[in-house]
Amino acid sequence: MDAMWGDSTVKLRAENSARGQLFEEGNYAMFIHWGLYSHLGNKVNGKTYYGIGEWIMSDRMAGIPIGDYKQLAEEFNPLNFDAEAIVQLAKDAGMKYIVITSKHHDGFAMYDSEVSDFDIVDSTPWGHDPMKELSDACQKAGLGFGFYYSHNQDWTYPGGHNGPDKKENGESASFDDYFREKCLPQVEEITTQYGPIALVWFDTPGEMPKHYVEQLVEVVRRNQPNALVSGRAGHGLGDYQTLGDMEVPHHNIDGMWESVDTTNNSWGYAWYDENWKSPREILNRLISTVARGGTYMLNIGPRGDGSVPVRASRVLRVAGQWIQSNPQVIYRSGPSPWGHALPWGDVTTNGNTLSLCIFDWMPLDRLYLPGLKSEIKSAHILTPDGPQAVPYSREGNWTIFTLPSCAPDLLVSVIEVELAGPPDVDQTFGLDPLVGTEILAEFAEVDGAEKSSLRWMEKFGEWVRLTRIHEWSPDSTASWEVDVIHPGEYLASLSYAGKGRIVWGVSVEGGEHIQNEQDSSHNYEEYPIGWIHFPEPGRYRIHVSCLEDENGEASLKSIRLVPIM
Repeated sequence: MDAMWGDSTVKLRAENSARGQLFEEGNYAMFIHWGLYSHLGNKVNGKTYYGIGEWIMSDRMAGIPIGDYKQLAEEFNPLNFDAEAIVQLAKDAGMKYIVITSKHHDGFAMYDSEVSDFDIVDSTPWGHDPMKELSDACQKAGLGFGFYYSHNQDWTYPGGHNGPDKKENGESASFDDYFREKCLPQVEEITTQYGPIALVWFDTPGEMPKHYVEQLVEVVRRNQPNALVSGRAGHGLGDYQTLGDMEVPHHNIDGMWESVDTTNNSWGYAWYDENWKSPREILNRLISTVARGGTYMLNIGPRGDGSVPVRASRVLRVAGQWIQSNPQVIYRSGPSPWGHALPWGDVTTNGNTLSLCIFDWMPLDRLYLPGLKSEIKSAHILTPDGPQAVPYSREGNWTIFTLPSCAPDLLVSVIEVELAGPPDVDQTFGLDPLVGTEILAEFAEVDGAEKSSLRWMEKFGEWVRLTRIHEWSPDSTASWEVDVIHPGEYLASLSYAGKGRIVWGVSVEGGEHIQNEQDSSHNYEEYPIGWIHFPEPGRYRIHVSCLEDENGEASLKSIRLVPIM
């Protein structure tokens, strides 16, 4: 399914341009997947189908015939839809714009379309245009508003990708028929009938020919010159890059880009899905996205009656209260100069100020920050009673902050560090002497093995991604440079998958070598290899080798080094 996302594009930031200013400065948005599929909630004829709700019609899910699916519109009556309540939820959550599905792959228009009567006004007993109500509410509240539109796939219109190949009169239908008769006119509608649009979010271009995408982008440019076009328009014609679904990257990415995520596991409403992200997890993923240089768009899936699940509303509002108290961490903030997360959390920037965001408060009294070269003017921890000065000291390449005994914030605690100039940072991974450090395979230098990305679904549409090192030979190595502040013994553990018996070796360049035999699992699991010694403070290069692999399937995800004494 990821192949349907098509090629994205990365454009350079343009802070002074009108187009994209909201995207650049807001860094946080609400995605809404709501449609005819929401009425089913992933249950068809008494059977529950597990996976993303908006694909329920597909053969990969329930395989609902077109005629049966269209008849569902007669039952779709979202009497509990409240546009102003949804907009207020977005504001309370700290989000700066809303993007909602105007037409998903099922072809059902969630607005009053003159092009097709398979829409929420003409085909349902409700007869309202929720897009009009939502756009008006956004304008009134000062939020940006945008549309999702599935431009390539249409499962119910003749000629649409994965749709019927014949018209009602029996004639063959081409993609050009679908494009001219439905797609292009509907994009004309959504960009002319709903006031100012901040963004048009096209999706799954697949192998859609370039000249069709060019026409769609031209319509957006003509009708909404200040609107952004998503990277999933295809053929590099979007204004920014959209990563894969549910993907928060581990390294900084240049240019304008977004991560799209969900409050639970599904995009469209699924009756059984109560696996909600906690407020802390939402903030962690939001801050991590901003720290990598991106914008975070978090989805809700209203029920078929139009109501938003209470638990989704609750977690968004709790996270929003934190954002209201710490706006400088999110809004107009730049990426971390470290280029990756740190063992205790992450960092965003505003000019010469660092926001050190502590995700897991340690029951200790110090925070170790590696590699900061810039002079510090001041450091304060943010508390409910206001900023309080934090003592700090320097030791080699490290800055050490003395912390209060209790976390000032139960979700994410923040230390604001004002620098004398722009941040200057050595990005070498530091081995934290208190909590240890996990270093991912994607940051390794690899010799004689392969490093590649791997994606799979836990359930249909729920993506997991990692970078792995595989195709090992006895002479292969993966290595990382690390900075050690406290010498001594560290436990080295490896996270890997494989089959059968595997022997791993871990060594310090010019120093100690350890190795151990382990069984393995097809799942990635962490296994201890043994203790390894760093004799003094300084820089070291750590090497990992796969010495024996009886089935040739060893796949390394990361190394973790935790201080022992």
